[in-house]
Amino acid sequence: MYDLTQKTTHPIFKQQRTMRKAKVNINTEKLEASSEIMRALAHPLRLRILHFLDEHGEVNVNQIYHTLNLEQSITSQHLRILRLADLVVTSRKGKFIHYSVNYARLENTNKAVRAFLETERRIVRPGKTKQG
Repeated sequence: MYDLTQKTTHPIFKQQRTMRKAKVNINTEKLEASSEIMRALAHPLRLRILHFLDEHGEVNVNQIYHTLNLEQSITSQHLRILRLADLVVTSRKGKFIHYSVNYARLENTNKAVRAFLETERRIVRPGKTKQG
């Protein structure tokens, strides 16, 4: 048991001092891109749209908003955010734009989040390894 009133006895406080001394190189472009992706994924309606696209493949906007019972303008706004985050791919077929999931981008995002969580786990609990 650690005495939490004494900062020097608890390992988390030693770790915080070490982290303050570490130099961190942040690639602001990657950070901004990552935050846009996470913001796009953080909305329940956009997750519903991605799930719908995953189940149905390439779909036009009319099918999305009719099936999910959404307004066309709201659907278009959410698709725009997903498109800007490169989470969906578009293709034009006649007068319709069709949307599909960008699986490569989602896989890269998934890998990045897992790597981040693994790094955080090592910082918070140094010396502990994952039990397999």
